[in-house]
Amino acid sequence: MESRRNIMKLGLAGAVASGSGFAPRAAKAGPLTPTCSAPPQWARGIEGQRRADLGNGTYLNPVLSGDYPDPSVLKDGDDYYMTHSSFDSAPGLLIWHSRDLVNWQPLKPALPRPLGTVFAVDIAKHDGRYFIYIPFMKAPWSEGLPSFANIYVIRAPSMEGPWSEPIDLKIGGLIDPGHVVGEDGQRYLFFNDGKRVKLTPDGLATAGPVETVYEAWRYPDDWITEAYSPEGPKLFRRGAYFYLVNAVGGTSGPPTGHMIVAARSRSINGPWEHCPHNPIQRTQSRAEMWWSRGHATCVEGPGGQWYMVYHGFENGYLTLGRQTLLEPIEWTADGWFRARGGDLSKPLPKPLAQGVPHGMPHSDDFTSDRLGTLWNLYGSAPGEAKRVHAGGGALVLEAEGKGPADGTVLTQQVGDRAYEITVEVELDGAATGGLLLFFDDRLFLGMGIDGQRMTSYRGGKASYWPEPARPARRMWLRISCEDQIATFHYSLDGKAWTRHGVRSEVSGYNANTVDNLLSLRPALFAAGDGAVRFRGFRYRALG
Repeated sequence: MESRRNIMKLGLAGAVASGSGFAPRAAKAGPLTPTCSAPPQWARGIEGQRRADLGNGTYLNPVLSGDYPDPSVLKDGDDYYMTHSSFDSAPGLLIWHSRDLVNWQPLKPALPRPLGTVFAVDIAKHDGRYFIYIPFMKAPWSEGLPSFANIYVIRAPSMEGPWSEPIDLKIGGLIDPGHVVGEDGQRYLFFNDGKRVKLTPDGLATAGPVETVYEAWRYPDDWITEAYSPEGPKLFRRGAYFYLVNAVGGTSGPPTGHMIVAARSRSINGPWEHCPHNPIQRTQSRAEMWWSRGHATCVEGPGGQWYMVYHGFENGYLTLGRQTLLEPIEWTADGWFRARGGDLSKPLPKPLAQGVPHGMPHSDDFTSDRLGTLWNLYGSAPGEAKRVHAGGGALVLEAEGKGPADGTVLTQQVGDRAYEITVEVELDGAATGGLLLFFDDRLFLGMGIDGQRMTSYRGGKASYWPEPARPARRMWLRISCEDQIATFHYSLDGKAWTRHGVRSEVSGYNANTVDNLLSLRPALFAAGDGAVRFRGFRYRALG
């Protein structure tokens, strides 16, 4: 896929400029060891997956482990709903539900057929109806998108749906919509780079031109960041002020780049006053546990305590992508707020509310269709879901292409530092199928069989290594990833296992290597002619 991050940096970011006024000292480089003195200890949930809720009134980030970036959170009474950038996954925009901001349960995907690559969205509720404002980036498989970035909206009577088909707002060249209702009762969308547009009362069309109404806070020029990139505006009203929280510094690249900044105004029309202690939060050193922290939504939690929900990369585990983090904030007498979670390497007091059951099993016996909740097609046109058939204890993928780079690829998220995956693979026709760790169509590794030989994949291509596996049309495959080392095993009966002759170090399979904001994920694939049948996918966390 074409690099989405380059689009943001080159097409949408403003020029870097020097700042003035109060600012923390520029972050310095340091060792790659997190600042916490002992390894963090998470609670363990389904299949041994790590869990933030420690069961003793505290939690340890991440609250949603795995590649869940750009969180948008809606408070709706005592309930909270969240979704994330789903990028090249289809279906997209999985909705999560919580009562305490720490334990999250998946509901349903809101976007069965994405029109393009999905960047950061915003959830809104207005007049009893629910809206999600979506930027679709033009992808190679997109049809009819006029611009490289296109703003749409979907709506529903409930966060559980049913959601409408996407409605074109006919706004091009902008990303990261943020919805707000002004003091005049009018609805607005803010975007990256200080842009804004007024909406019609129903929120389904624009009611005026796109304007420039805000300039984000600028940090000192000697700070080590990726790019200025003002993005991710999230707006809310508290007391006499509207608050505008956004991100600057670039979303990946140097660990000290991405940061959270804030401004406020008594009117939605400005003028906007920058917070005197910007940035609200920023990774100060590469020694910290969480890198590139940014893209925050502020939300009032249970009991009136406020929080920021944002994303960050885990030091040493960039392969997991940008994970969802929760940090308490404190309102001060001057009407501003400060972050109170430190570097997030230690447990924090949990919000005082009863949590919902957290997470979901990653194992799948394929007795039901979990497409969009557990599994997602990678980089597929809206009609490609017809290639996936689940039920009766098997998953059948119709084959296409020549290999993992252009075949039918089904991925799922993981959030554990170490894990093992196993699946049975059976071929139908002249197909090739197998098990992968998949970042994108340019970077993956794993095993595939075609009935004649096993093909090993490393670095996004077929390896020269001739693994001496016996020819078979049915085989069990296993991949374990521990300490960033991937080890392959295979078996002809699911009982006697042979270790593959090559191990791989995978820490470089990350966004900064490929310039794409994704993660390394378990995947099944089918290529060639025919189909591949998968049975008994098993996941377990290690350690």
